[in-house]
Amino acid sequence: MKTTVISTKEAPAAIGPYSQAVKTDSLVFCSGQLGINPETGEMVEGVKAQAEMVMKNLDAVARASGTSLDKAVKTTIFLSDMANFAIVNEVYSSFFKGDKPARSTFAVAGLPKGGLVEIEAVFAL
Repeated sequence: MKTTVISTKEAPAAIGPYSQAVKTDSLVFCSGQLGINPETGEMVEGVKAQAEMVMKNLDAVARASGTSLDKAVKTTIFLSDMANFAIVNEVYSSFFKGDKPARSTFAVAGLPKGGLVEIEAVFAL
């Protein structure tokens, strides 16, 4: 199976030894995105703003891979506090127009750079 590393300046650069996404013949595996503004490199403030930025960053990586949010087949949401579930859910659902992808959501002890939400995704091509 051939794989291609995906990188775009429209989403934050990886903050560790990983790729923004890896593309195969039929799927794109997008690494977790945080609420970092790619223009400033800074985390945006607040859970709603972070969730919106996360989704915009996922969209940018999906487009750079030749796919779109509408072709997401699986997402995983990581929350620093499950109390933010409803806010993130509202933002998340606004980015998907048709059928929603399969999804898991977890509360975690912490996220990189003090993030409040991180989302990773698998997309079909």
